[in-house]
Amino acid sequence: MNIHEYQAKQLFRDFAVPVPQGDVATSSEQARRVAQGLTSPGWVVKAQIHAGARGKAGGVKVARSLDEVKDFSAAMLGTRLVTHQTDSKGLPVNSVWIEEASSIKNEFYLSLLVDRETERLIFIASAAGGMDIEAVAAETPEKIVRVPVHPAAGPQPYQCRQIAATLGLGKDQQSQLQNIMAGLYELFLAKDCSQIEINPLIATEDGQLLALDAKINFDDNAVALHPDIAAMRDAAQEDAKEAEAKQFDLNYITLGGNIGCMVNGAGLAMATMDMVKLKGGAPANFLDVGGGTNKDKVKEAFKLILSDGCIKAVLVNIFGGIVKCDVIAAGILAAVEEMHLTIPVVVRLEGTNVEQGLALLKNSGLGLVTAEDLNDAAEQAVKLAVGDGSSPSPTLPPFLEVGGGGSLPPVALPPSLEVGK
Repeated sequence: MNIHEYQAKQLFRDFAVPVPQGDVATSSEQARRVAQGLTSPGWVVKAQIHAGARGKAGGVKVARSLDEVKDFSAAMLGTRLVTHQTDSKGLPVNSVWIEEASSIKNEFYLSLLVDRETERLIFIASAAGGMDIEAVAAETPEKIVRVPVHPAAGPQPYQCRQIAATLGLGKDQQSQLQNIMAGLYELFLAKDCSQIEINPLIATEDGQLLALDAKINFDDNAVALHPDIAAMRDAAQEDAKEAEAKQFDLNYITLGGNIGCMVNGAGLAMATMDMVKLKGGAPANFLDVGGGTNKDKVKEAFKLILSDGCIKAVLVNIFGGIVKCDVIAAGILAAVEEMHLTIPVVVRLEGTNVEQGLALLKNSGLGLVTAEDLNDAAEQAVKLAVGDGSSPSPTLPPFLEVGGGGSLPPVALPPSLEVGK
């Protein structure tokens, strides 16, 4: 779960991480009043959306007068801001953050996140702040320092000194950095965060460190434990279909293809999408209905898939373990009948009560296509999505192309897997 910058900065204040003075506004008049209450020769107006690179897209403006604060706010509010981190439609700007302009001497990067490899929280810092950290990592990796934190000890002074040296900070700023790191670490644990990022962390002309920007992500599985964090969710910033899916406990991600996929199990869903791509098609979504689904949930999942106007065919791939295949079949039939479906639906069922499920589909008279296995299902879905009766030939990467003899080159197996060993 993501939150807005203004919400993240309030959490920073709660955990003694210094930020510039400011407040949020939802109208240009309110923005002017906020700026009027700040003692500053200038102000910064920031569009509040769940995406970065706002400055390059015109979503961050420096105002030198109260009238400019009002004008900049009016120009942003009610629009959709498109950055390289959004899709072509952008995200709606329903609020702006107004803060005092800061005298910036240096810009740094500082983040705290979960490192799966070391199974620890890790601080990442760079003197190249204000830039895309991905570009810094790719082009000048020596400018980045990674400091893992032992869970029993927490951040240690020597680790702070290591980061301070990388950033080129003086003794007084080193003490400030230690307090900031301690605050971020405490916030991360207290609110079950998955990532905290400050880009940039600035040093002002008078030597103060401030979090000029703030980004916090939370572990979705833990949000229910934190009602205050759950209340910060802004559904307007989320994909409408993904937000709707959460209401029915469905895992849905929009992908942009034309073959809708409904699968139970994340691993099986990934394999299904891979097979669709291998056959030359394009998945429209990732949709995992879960292991303990029911007829109504399947029906809602089907409706969700079909709400995408680009869908040309639907591929259902279900392995009946906890959920029975006849239950899935009943849900599919209910959705098809209710929505008067006209696009082709390919269904592959396997597992518990598969015979009963397939019988329901075949005897429904609704023209559903059943498949023997995943390979057959993907091939038929792609063929039907094209609509010309033939399946396009996928372009394989060179290492998968079949050689002139009609067979793949031999693969060298490790000794432990060789036949007879």
